[in-house]
Amino acid sequence: MTRIREELHTLSWLINCLLKSTPRLLTQKKRFYLWQVWRNMAQVGAGSIAIVTIIAFCVGVILALHAANQLERFGATSYVANLVGVIIISELGPLLTAVVITGRSGAAFTAEIATMQISEEIDALNVIGIDPVLFLVVPKLLAMIIMLPVLTVWADFVGINSGMLYSGTFLSISYKTYFAQTASFLRFSDLTAGLVKSLGFGLAITIICCWQGFLAKEGAADVGRRTTKSVVQSIFIIILLDLYFTTLSYAF
Repeated sequence: MTRIREELHTLSWLINCLLKSTPRLLTQKKRFYLWQVWRNMAQVGAGSIAIVTIIAFCVGVILALHAANQLERFGATSYVANLVGVIIISELGPLLTAVVITGRSGAAFTAEIATMQISEEIDALNVIGIDPVLFLVVPKLLAMIIMLPVLTVWADFVGINSGMLYSGTFLSISYKTYFAQTASFLRFSDLTAGLVKSLGFGLAITIICCWQGFLAKEGAADVGRRTTKSVVQSIFIIILLDLYFTTLSYAF
């Protein structure tokens, strides 16, 4: 019980520091704070684009395969574009991108902070007058809430185009017809709902992964344990947030 209380206290401390520190970063004149933001943006965005592209491509083809198999019974294979488009943009694009970023960048966030916590580098930052939350966590948060929506849009684009490629090759649906079907069925609100989800996912991933990093204190073995815990907790919260956002979008 005491341990849970301590962990929740660390979580509330981190959220409180983030609320105070995030506006301060925008007024910082020291270049190393901005360098931290760019470094994390490169890690989250450029470093993940290859794996996100491959997964989005495969998911688009898989969805087109399943949709074609089911719709063929009713002579409605032309609706493959509608199904692939709406499922990728409103659901699988944001969700799968967030899961990939959790395993890749979220785990790296936890490992970095946990290692610094155990080796007392966090204490050293405090001693020389550098706020560890402002220096370590805020740049990660900004990088995540900027790059995750960008990667989500890219995953949507790749997934829809891979479905179009499959449909054009194996279902004899012309690219023009596929594009027209997708454009006529999707609404602008579908895209914005997906982007709102990705923002929420990015916020949750950063807070959970950095929180677990600050909790590390039992030697090197704790780094691995905290990293595993951060990935599991992040994916769990992502699924709950997805359920919440999807329910909200249908309710209104």
